[in-house]
Amino acid sequence: MTRLKVWELPVRLFHWGLVGGVALAFYTMKTEGAPFVFPMDIHARAGYVLLGLLLFRWLWGLVGGAHARFSNFLRSPATLVGYARRLLTGRPPAYAGHNPLGGIMVVVMLLSLSFQAASGLFLTDDIFFSGPLHGLVERDTARTLKSLHHLNANLLVALIAAHLLALVVHRLKGERLVGAMITGRKTLHAVPEDEPAEAPVPRRVSPWVALGVIALSALPVLWLWNA
Repeated sequence: MTRLKVWELPVRLFHWGLVGGVALAFYTMKTEGAPFVFPMDIHARAGYVLLGLLLFRWLWGLVGGAHARFSNFLRSPATLVGYARRLLTGRPPAYAGHNPLGGIMVVVMLLSLSFQAASGLFLTDDIFFSGPLHGLVERDTARTLKSLHHLNANLLVALIAAHLLALVVHRLKGERLVGAMITGRKTLHAVPEDEPAEAPVPRRVSPWVALGVIALSALPVLWLWNA
């Protein structure tokens, strides 16, 4: 049994911030939004924050810690198929970070969320709300984006459901993914496939790099918030 530090603090803060932002965005869109007086305004501001969080994760996937980098968890189709076969037999290999299927899900989720947050900037309800970039597109384009925005919301519901199901499956197999995203540490019962003798990238990222990524991600949020 091995206990490893896998997720650094920025990744954990991003994850739970994303959970909160998505929950607030869905709540203000799918309900009457009580107790908020202007739920559409709250919905839009949740989208601005989500956009900043997503920008952070895309950047962190390039310069972040070992297991947060896309190069660590995006694997070849052959590896993906091999993992899926072993998963079906009940004996999948252990991974400290994202396993091959989980890595694909991460990217699909990030793409869907990024489109959702970005497309919302161009929308309007023609009454109370207009996105800060609505005036940059033609009316027909805005209507198309609005339709895609609603369709992608349904896709996100399916992706979130699949993610929750995966958490249950891994928990039944003895892997506590939720706990790892809280503490940053994961307990493994086998040698992980993504833990070479010498890690290809540093486990810890310079605080200055982290602050730089956070600052770059916060700039568009501040601009949109005050637009």
